[in-house]
Amino acid sequence: MADKLIMLTELRESLSQLDLPLKETATNLVFGKGNPATDILFIGEAPGKNEDLQGLPFVGAAGKLLDTMLKSIGLTIDDIYIANILKYRPPNNREPQKDEIMAHTPYLIEQIKIIQPKIIVTLGNYATKFVLSGCSVDKMDAVPGISTLHGKEKKVVIAGTSYRVVPMYHPAALIYDQRLRPVAELDFKNLKEELGQRTLGGY
Repeated sequence: MADKLIMLTELRESLSQLDLPLKETATNLVFGKGNPATDILFIGEAPGKNEDLQGLPFVGAAGKLLDTMLKSIGLTIDDIYIANILKYRPPNNREPQKDEIMAHTPYLIEQIKIIQPKIIVTLGNYATKFVLSGCSVDKMDAVPGISTLHGKEKKVVIAGTSYRVVPMYHPAALIYDQRLRPVAELDFKNLKEELGQRTLGGY
């Protein structure tokens, strides 16, 4: 775990020195948080207002809901690692643009290569489309939406390594549309069953 933590820290430091798109309008770099030695990596879309202020992903209302969903299957943030495809908040929480995704995601791919998770859980459309496209921004539009893919495990090759990917609704979507909550809860229950009794790395 120490080596992974060192590598992530070094990656974060190098990333903070770059003039990436969105940096000028954001308050803080939002790199990631959690257990670097985990087997489960959650990937979201982009930082929101609270995340931008604190420099940490999923600390607002969506983060609290994600904590609840994790707790329902016996996990906490200390059991997973979580990051976003964008490392800086888009103004007014607008949707990510392709050039921004293209500029930011090489560092997400580096996070994936360092952590080497056994399962990647993508939260929402943008994270799902990016990962299931094989991390090709140009192929994202060909990937179906989250309403079609949620809860269905896929396999994808990223930087030469095969990963199991489970798309999920973004917690923010569950806040805006309460009808999705039971569906998401079932997806999390199925994720727990998929994990089974396997001991996850690092704890």
